[in-house]
Amino acid sequence: MNVTVREEYLAALKEGQKEYAKLTDLGKDPGPAVLEELLPEVGKLTVQELKSQEIPMDRIVGTRTRGRTSALTASFLPLLPEESEFAQKWMNLCEAHLSETGIRDAILCYEYLGSFYVQEGNKRVSVLKHFGNPRILSDVRRVLPEKTDDPRIRAYYEFVDFHRATGSYDIQFQKPGEYAKLLSALDKKPGDVWTEEERRRFSARYAYFKEAFTALGGQGKNLKCEDALLLWLRVYPYEQLGTMTGKELKESLSGLWKDVQVTGDDAVQVRTAPEEEQQSLLTKLISPAPKRLNVALIYQQDEEISTWTNGHAQGAAYLRETLSDQVTVREYRHADTPEETLALLDQAAEEGADLIFTTTPLLLSATLKAAVKYPKVRFLNCSAGTSLSSVRSYYCRIYEGKFITGLIAGAMAKNDLIGYVASYPILGVPASINAFTLGARMTNPRAKVLLEWSCLEGSAVEKLIARGARVISNRDVPVPNAYGMGEFGTWLIDEAGQFSPLASPCWMWGKLYENLVRTVLSGSYDQKKAPEAINYWWGMDSGAIDVQMTDLVPEGTRTLAASLMNDIRSGALLPFQRAMVSQDGIMRNDGSRDLTTRELLMMDYLMDGVEGTIPSYEELLPMSRALVRELGLHKEDLPHEV
Repeated sequence: MNVTVREEYLAALKEGQKEYAKLTDLGKDPGPAVLEELLPEVGKLTVQELKSQEIPMDRIVGTRTRGRTSALTASFLPLLPEESEFAQKWMNLCEAHLSETGIRDAILCYEYLGSFYVQEGNKRVSVLKHFGNPRILSDVRRVLPEKTDDPRIRAYYEFVDFHRATGSYDIQFQKPGEYAKLLSALDKKPGDVWTEEERRRFSARYAYFKEAFTALGGQGKNLKCEDALLLWLRVYPYEQLGTMTGKELKESLSGLWKDVQVTGDDAVQVRTAPEEEQQSLLTKLISPAPKRLNVALIYQQDEEISTWTNGHAQGAAYLRETLSDQVTVREYRHADTPEETLALLDQAAEEGADLIFTTTPLLLSATLKAAVKYPKVRFLNCSAGTSLSSVRSYYCRIYEGKFITGLIAGAMAKNDLIGYVASYPILGVPASINAFTLGARMTNPRAKVLLEWSCLEGSAVEKLIARGARVISNRDVPVPNAYGMGEFGTWLIDEAGQFSPLASPCWMWGKLYENLVRTVLSGSYDQKKAPEAINYWWGMDSGAIDVQMTDLVPEGTRTLAASLMNDIRSGALLPFQRAMVSQDGIMRNDGSRDLTTRELLMMDYLMDGVEGTIPSYEELLPMSRALVRELGLHKEDLPHEV
């Protein structure tokens, strides 16, 4: 036997013994996974026979049956002594691999959920893994799981379509909707036929990207290269991946590395109240709090056109007045296109901004690009549920105010019918509808909430009047002391058809901006150095949400509403800590607990007191779709748009 071959086996055996001992000490199975044990029903599932193809070696995780798995570790390193028959065959294959002939015969693998389980060719896998071969030729049998609503299963069937188009096993997203995002970044859509040249180009570029990812330490840190690529493509065009040098690519990915480290919903930290963090003396010396801040706010449109922008502009004025000795506030208007937004962000940064707020969710992508370009500037975007480290998000728990106005509406609805105009089917909106309903049921157990949507064709208010509603909750007041302005607030319609304002939740943007700026001035904003995806989601206890009432609300109802608002501020009242049954009859809460912040943000059902439904994407007005794509309840299921 060739001496070199023997030395290779002994080296592989030594590594195998180390791995076996390590996994055993950790209480883990030291051998390869076994498909038949993981999936006992494998023989009953549909199996597709695919053509021979090269598969990624790192996707081979186990064997089809238990068989000779005692001869191998989890990563297919050998365990048997050199005089064993297994060792002799391993060394023969090693000799073939090192010769001009090489190992040419395809192995046979079963693929399940993107991972491979070897039926024939364990030793070939072991030899080639030992030598670091990235791929191996295989005949593939695909085991198709039963289709369910499980996100992992849905993502897998999206992978099946992606693999059919690209032939790539490298990209393995775990959540539905990610393949559509990737295809959009590649200027493709599901169902497109890829040429062989496009397949090769994508495979080569992904391998190139993976080199940079690995060089930065991405391997072995529970980070996924495909997630990093998807994030990178939010900042850089796909074609640039083919023109960057290795150094440039590594530097570009390095600029996003903190964001790569916090990808995924589990990494998001939702902060529901302003922090009162005290810095240690050492922290103050290392990272002293700024004595003065240059603050910039970036708006879409302007105050004359947009009531939403008007609210933020009034918040800026409040901030300028309240902290005049500590902040300089500049405002930038008409970030109406991606190009205009990037130009305004550049301008703000170049004019010395330390802290930049972009005031709508639609500006998030441009904000991320600016954050990479200006790493010393702090960026926040007005949105919810984002998982970025370089751009924090901020929003308000408007459902607390809706609970109070629901209570008022229930008391004022003489015919028990209350109209509700919802804005968009996005994160947090169902929570507001349901909180309003719970409030209405508190003062009127017979109340029915009739639901219509402003993002659909026709007048939602006219539809509600036709359905018999004489108390109607419309859009929330964007600025203080404007509850009678236009369509904003909850209204009472008298017998003559006259509209009179009752009450409305109110966004107190000035107070929110003051609190956020104070966290920077105190040094608490920058206190933690580890990458974090932070979402600020503040409510009445921080002063970010209020409810304003008119004199038409009876004194007793006003007193009750004011008392309950104080209870919400103190934490004595939690609107959702009560029995809740949804329209489909499911008990969502038995009243023994409050809902988590994630349950509230991601709420996608309506209470049994609501008469109406959540509209589909296809029903929405075209002008409403961009926001729903950014913050939609099930944005991963939306149809592709290039």
